[in-house]
Amino acid sequence: MPIPSPARVCFLAVLLVAGITAAAIPAAGQSNQSGEHIVVPEPREPARPHSSGDLIFADLVRHNEIRNAGLREYSALRTYAVSDLNGKVRAKETTRMDYVAPEKKTFVTIAEEGSSVVRHLVLNRLMESEASASAGQDRRDSSISPANYTFRLLGEEDLDPYHCFVVEALPRRRDKYLFEGKIWIESQGFAVVRIAGHPAKNPSFWIKRADFVRQYQKIGDFWLPARDQTFVEVRLYGKKILSIDHHIDRVNGVTPAALVAQDPPAASLPESRP
Repeated sequence: MPIPSPARVCFLAVLLVAGITAAAIPAAGQSNQSGEHIVVPEPREPARPHSSGDLIFADLVRHNEIRNAGLREYSALRTYAVSDLNGKVRAKETTRMDYVAPEKKTFVTIAEEGSSVVRHLVLNRLMESEASASAGQDRRDSSISPANYTFRLLGEEDLDPYHCFVVEALPRRRDKYLFEGKIWIESQGFAVVRIAGHPAKNPSFWIKRADFVRQYQKIGDFWLPARDQTFVEVRLYGKKILSIDHHIDRVNGVTPAALVAQDPPAASLPESRP
């Protein structure tokens, strides 16, 4: 018997959030805002182009610790959207996100449109999950660390205006909260510029594949999310896309314009597909 339309929408929403959550970037990927402890390696010379992926990652961790120590708070206007490949938006929500160190995130909805079921079961659940993880209430060992991954240096690549090491991250176990993919690490400041991959374990029989791309932006001394895209292929329902655009408007009480003035502006980040 065919599934009634409201039930089909609800079922699809549950599958979407399963795939999107599994493909989410681990909280410690770029900054340690999840409250978990990171062991800082002993000081040594910065990695060189011939270094291994593990050595480059060690430099990344050390530099992130310095940046995290200086990040007291930031605020962003986020736009969440779930759409089809043809660009039709099924649901959209604009939210203000406020982060206060070391482990507090709050979300306030400003505007919403489209399917209320998708907004409630996908977008709102994603925000609740992020707030819970930030507060340490949902602790999973999903950090990008040597305990969970092996790292292999693939080469170097320019993501204008940044010159990056490209490192392959291979999960040490099949876990839907880990991912397999690539990390682009800026070669001077050792910060993540881009991450692309898919879950190490399929989160559901109904999810054929879930691929994600996260891009970061440099604002002053800090690297913060710029854009997330997750591509979920659901059996019987086809492909859906979740996009999150992060418009940072305050960092440590200062506007981005004032902080960016200290550094050359980054080129705009294009829409990406894995």
